[in-house]
Amino acid sequence: MEYQDTSSGSTAPRKDVPKDAHDWSHLFSAESASRKDSVMQAMHGILAKPGIRSLGPGAPSTEYFPFYGIDFEVGSTDAFETVGKKIPDTTTSIHVGKHDSTTGASIYDLAIGLQYGLGTGSKQLVKFLTEHVQLIHNPPYRNWQTILSAGNTSAFEIVLRMLGQTGEHLLVEQHTYATVFETGLPLGYRFTQVRMDKDGLLPDDLDLVLSTWDESARGGRKPRLLYTIPTGQNPTGITQPLPRRQAIYRVAQKHDLFIVEDDPYYFIQMPVYHPDGAGTVTPAPITSVEKYAETLVPSYLRLDTDGRVLRMDSFSKIIAPGARMGWVTASEQVIERMVRAHEVSVQNPSGFSQIALFKLLHDSWGHLGFFKWLAHLQGEYTKRRDGLFEACDAFLPREIVSWVPPTSGFFAWISVDWTQHPQASSKSTLQIEKEVYDAAIECGALVVPGSWFLPDEGRGGMEGVFFRMTYAAASAEDMREAIRRLGMTLRGIFKLETTGGTLESRL
Repeated sequence: MEYQDTSSGSTAPRKDVPKDAHDWSHLFSAESASRKDSVMQAMHGILAKPGIRSLGPGAPSTEYFPFYGIDFEVGSTDAFETVGKKIPDTTTSIHVGKHDSTTGASIYDLAIGLQYGLGTGSKQLVKFLTEHVQLIHNPPYRNWQTILSAGNTSAFEIVLRMLGQTGEHLLVEQHTYATVFETGLPLGYRFTQVRMDKDGLLPDDLDLVLSTWDESARGGRKPRLLYTIPTGQNPTGITQPLPRRQAIYRVAQKHDLFIVEDDPYYFIQMPVYHPDGAGTVTPAPITSVEKYAETLVPSYLRLDTDGRVLRMDSFSKIIAPGARMGWVTASEQVIERMVRAHEVSVQNPSGFSQIALFKLLHDSWGHLGFFKWLAHLQGEYTKRRDGLFEACDAFLPREIVSWVPPTSGFFAWISVDWTQHPQASSKSTLQIEKEVYDAAIECGALVVPGSWFLPDEGRGGMEGVFFRMTYAAASAEDMREAIRRLGMTLRGIFKLETTGGTLESRL
């Protein structure tokens, strides 16, 4: 797949176009394998033929769409040039009319966007995102494809229905996004945790789990799916470095694993945290798409010579979660099964969201402008992260609390030494966690218990007490005050010397 970005630079197509993806038909569930092409969707191809007079699809007349034009005010790329600094109030106006494509004003308009669409999503936005995938990831096999999704939660639910059977074991990180369990349990999945260290998922433990798998003892066949959040992992904030990703991919090849790469925080990569900003490196302005791609840790998709990765990207963390849209990239064979599922479920994302994002990304920003925006987000979230950890340094008791500042994503993960609790010999880790959680709320600070990121069966044997905190949305003042209150809560529960004044003086 070779594309030329006419708006903001050029691609660098691979010269060594290698092989096609492996055949994954053995993974498809009975539900997925039985899906047939939609006979109604098939008419879209016929409608595109010149001279057709259609009396076929039961689509409403665009004449009766009560939307004749929509105007957007969007951020101008000129405002993103200074990375890490506040954007001035510089905007660009965008208008979309009902019949822009017939007048030549645009290739996408309200008549197209608000009509029934394809299970792939609109071809106009899909083309832009396919170019984007090539620019950033450039998958090293021939027959890959990108389509739109209705966000990563929807995409993940479809993937689980598509690639597994009832009773299947899904390999997950030791702590992982709670919605994974809430999605998989009703579908009959069981969860097998793989241990983590400071660099994330441990390849040796993954290999050990698979090499010693006992179907009788485990009550199910050897896992075939690995779910991972490799960048700014939720909840731990860990980003797997390139050597770790390469090692995990080799284990996946050894055991014929299929990898589901859920990566909504991929574009929120940041420099290493330094207290008080000393030594923090400010990224250089983005001047080309190639230079921007070089700043990012390579994805599993970029390493994927076999077509054994399905990658899920999302607009939720980089544009707006209410758009309910993302994009999925995998081999054509896997994507075709996903499209069949789309045709009888979500069909495609909201037409309003597709129009808004196409006009923003294609007509206003282009690829280079999009990357400048992403670089701006990196600078902004770096400042937020630094503010949170400056507060941690100031207010959390180091005698019992430890942390490693993340280099990607939205989350901070702190560990509390529960063995120093006055009742450690008689209370479980789950009880101590709940005590801290409830007391922090009483003090006016909300953090998320680490047990929420474990499968139900894993909570009884929790090895430690952890909490997740986010720096994504709170103001600098609120973050600092929340950390101060959490610190006072911990000092009170663990009978440590109190610092930072009395809580009552600040309520």
